[in-house]
Amino acid sequence: MGKSSNKTKQDYGSDPVSVRETDQYRAEYVHAFVQKWDSLIDWDARIQSEGSFFIDKLREMGVKQVLDVATGTGFHSVSLLEAGFEVVSADGSAEMLARAFENARDRGHVMRTVQADWRRLNRDVHQKFDAIICLGNSFTHLFNENDRRKALAEFYAALRHDGVLLLDQRNYDALLDHGYSSDHTYYYCGDNVSVKPVHVDDGLARFEYGFPDGDTYHLNMFPLRKAYTTKLMQEVGFQHIETYGDFKETYRESEPDFFIHIAEKTYMQPEDD
Repeated sequence: MGKSSNKTKQDYGSDPVSVRETDQYRAEYVHAFVQKWDSLIDWDARIQSEGSFFIDKLREMGVKQVLDVATGTGFHSVSLLEAGFEVVSADGSAEMLARAFENARDRGHVMRTVQADWRRLNRDVHQKFDAIICLGNSFTHLFNENDRRKALAEFYAALRHDGVLLLDQRNYDALLDHGYSSDHTYYYCGDNVSVKPVHVDDGLARFEYGFPDGDTYHLNMFPLRKAYTTKLMQEVGFQHIETYGDFKETYRESEPDFFIHIAEKTYMQPEDD
């Protein structure tokens, strides 16, 4: 993980679409990109689009303690803190955690942060949680299937016996099968910010983020298919998984911009007839 840097330029070498390693995310979130991340999201606009979906779901399940494993600049951690949840905020990027801590402080909260690699999560996080959230399309940074399995197993182990994992992902099925048509209604709400794929194949979705001052940045991500993600969750032990499309229970597969998986650790007894 190392110390945070003040780098302004991303470096993908001479062939950016060949860069397909899990650890690349550390080099992608350079200081200058992180400083612009909140304008990409636009916290106020995102609150309006999301509503209280995550807060309502967690309350319905009796959750009190939450581990946010992909804190980013802190949007969901701060929202949960303000809703009265106990939150520990983790991220693999020291730059992101520093920004999240500042954002929380500016809103009157002291954020409990920990820099952690998901594949070794329980080495750095030493308590059990009622819920883990992994949001912002973050799971897509894992390019290796063993890394994905290890991360999900670490999430599973960090949950209490009746815990729940909330994990979201972009609708890569639609992107791979039909091309790109997102209007960013839900996740990227910032004005005058463009987000578009510049390369897509079965092993890479490379997105370009353009800002009003002319700066552009990129993220290389693995295009997870929805059925593949839920299959991995089941294989590491999650018993009951529901998937929402852009916060709705019913949707056509090609329509949602994002999927939200809610995976429960508890075994659900079938109801008697």
